[in-house]
Amino acid sequence: MGSAKNTGSATRKARIEEMRRAERSRERLRRVLVVVVSAVVVVCLAGFGAWALMKGDDSKDTADAKSSAGSFKTGSDGVKTWTGKLDRNHVAKKVTYPMTPPVGGDHNQVWMNCNGDVYKKAIPNENAVHALEHGAVWVTYTDKADSGDVQKLAAKVRQTPYSLMSPDQDQKDPIMLSAWGHQRTVKSATDPDVTSFFSTFVQGKQTPEPGAACTNGLSQ
Repeated sequence: MGSAKNTGSATRKARIEEMRRAERSRERLRRVLVVVVSAVVVVCLAGFGAWALMKGDDSKDTADAKSSAGSFKTGSDGVKTWTGKLDRNHVAKKVTYPMTPPVGGDHNQVWMNCNGDVYKKAIPNENAVHALEHGAVWVTYTDKADSGDVQKLAAKVRQTPYSLMSPDQDQKDPIMLSAWGHQRTVKSATDPDVTSFFSTFVQGKQTPEPGAACTNGLSQ
């Protein structure tokens, strides 16, 4: 009797120990699975985050282009007015504008000095557009423009606060005048349309930020 009882007790203990070992093994496996699944989740989230960030940047670039979609409408006075939306976000990258020279859109947070400043070299569009936002008129010319006209226009700009001048070899006409949302071509420095454009658009009604500074910005 005693021997049978002891044998039964030993058997139960062995079974209990076997069950405990099995439970410990399952617990270890569960922990390993939890660690593996957690690692996979972290990797997936990191990958998705990177994808979302890149996708967001791509979407922003696309949005910039779409928001500027539009065209010029030419008035009876020869002044062309941009019909599309012109965003005004500050960006720290190059902007592809749908017109040359640009008359508005996203731009650099630093404006180009436009207190009658005449630049001998091409200037960044992104800074010039900021100057237009402040109500400046931007005179641009190519190497096909008459040198005498260039000198006369430079003299006019130097006498006119909220104006600036620079060469732009990418524009289609020898001499062009630009303001926020508006642009025109003129034939010469003595063209009456020069005076008319300056009178209308230097700090004109089109100005998004009238009275904003044209000094303490970027200069060559």
